[in-house]
Amino acid sequence: MFPYKTSFFLDRKSGSALYLQLSHQFIHYIKKGHLPSTTKLIGTRSLAELLNVHRKTIVACYEELELQGWVETIPKKGTYVKATLPISSFQSNPSSANKTKAIDTVGFQFYRDSHRNYETSEASPGMISIDDGISDTRLAPTVDVARIYRKLAGKRSTQEEMSYGSTYGNLRLREVLVAYLNETRGLSITIDNLLITRGSQMGIWLSSQLLLKEGDCIVVGETNYPSADLTFLQSGATLLRVPVDEDGLCTERLQTILEKQVIKAVYVTSHHHHPSTVTLSAERRLRLLNMASHYKFAVIEDDYDYDFNYNHAPILPLASHDKGQSVIYIGSVCKAVAPVFRVGYLIASKSFVDEAARIRRFVDRQGDALLELTFSEFIRTGDMDRHIRKVMRHYERRRDLFCSLLQDALSPYLEFDIPKGGMAVWVRLKKEYSWERVAKLAVEEGVLLGNWERYDMAKTQHNGIRMGFARHNEEELKVLVSRLEKAFLRY
Repeated sequence: MFPYKTSFFLDRKSGSALYLQLSHQFIHYIKKGHLPSTTKLIGTRSLAELLNVHRKTIVACYEELELQGWVETIPKKGTYVKATLPISSFQSNPSSANKTKAIDTVGFQFYRDSHRNYETSEASPGMISIDDGISDTRLAPTVDVARIYRKLAGKRSTQEEMSYGSTYGNLRLREVLVAYLNETRGLSITIDNLLITRGSQMGIWLSSQLLLKEGDCIVVGETNYPSADLTFLQSGATLLRVPVDEDGLCTERLQTILEKQVIKAVYVTSHHHHPSTVTLSAERRLRLLNMASHYKFAVIEDDYDYDFNYNHAPILPLASHDKGQSVIYIGSVCKAVAPVFRVGYLIASKSFVDEAARIRRFVDRQGDALLELTFSEFIRTGDMDRHIRKVMRHYERRRDLFCSLLQDALSPYLEFDIPKGGMAVWVRLKKEYSWERVAKLAVEEGVLLGNWERYDMAKTQHNGIRMGFARHNEEELKVLVSRLEKAFLRY
């Protein structure tokens, strides 16, 4: 006979009802085969006495098991494990029935892709992590955003926004962004040209889905944004790399490629090239647009940190000069405000935006309408511009301090140019040193360089990495450089 008294454990302090705890354990023993099909269960009164619970608890348990299809009750005979249940091949350790643990096996086949093996490391407590240029979330306007969110959430009219909406994004935010981008970026678009995304990465992915198939070619820089490279590779595309110098992507080398083969697109971060921070020159901008028009390829322009310029006003994007409808313009508010606010945009011809909205439906039925409404107000009222002006002062001071510290403490080991904008410095280690060795020593001093190899996916041995400065305040930057200096002294 099944040992009922010793087989069940009921936790009276748990938030789960006793009858549910009991029914879950019954199901476990049925699946394990300890209570086979057609087994008659002990009577409700007897089990209640054995487990020291009210009979109603057992009755509720048996009713739940019957509702879920595990048992059947035959009048005047009793409750039985259903005869039609198949013999289960489920195996587990009986002692783990009430424990939670990670599952590290899989019972089916699935496709793996080496291009997705892009891992980042997390800094342990007390360590300082070097990022590739992200904002300081301590400066994020969370109070202002929360105030707008609460105000909107309390309006009756907002209830209409809480059901399924458009895959193009919230209409109000699209209208506000069109006016804002036309004014600040020199664009000339309507809402038909704009799709709301969950950050720039979604825009890159959607573009790759529409432009690239197995064997198609896309041109990128020899140094390039790693996530973009991996997205294009995952689409099956072939990456053709061209050099990047102080004037940005080398259009002369691009011309050589175009004379020999067909390409589908060029990916470019024209404002502050990722990772080197250089700006695409005016001459090369015009050449690139003329090439796109002549050879009929798309230009994916990722304008990831348009707002952050310290030496001059922001340079208008390629999209503002595009007369041939060749540019797919991608941006977001994530960099300007905080990464947690996943609000971005993709701008292109109406037919491309329409198709992107159809594809978006398969992976993300719609965005966060309340958040999008909140940011429509945040932008419309000028709060975002005021926030950008505020943090710009902080980031410019941090850039100047960080570059000064690097020059004073680490110039024997590395070289860099002071960036005109953005949130990171492109640092080149002198050839006699290795980032692999530096990274190991840095960890011992409390600094995490992370996946530094991602900056050289083309294997050119340029020996450069991005070092973000915006996320750290002045004291943290001093500690960071001091720890790095100690690591180099031990090299």
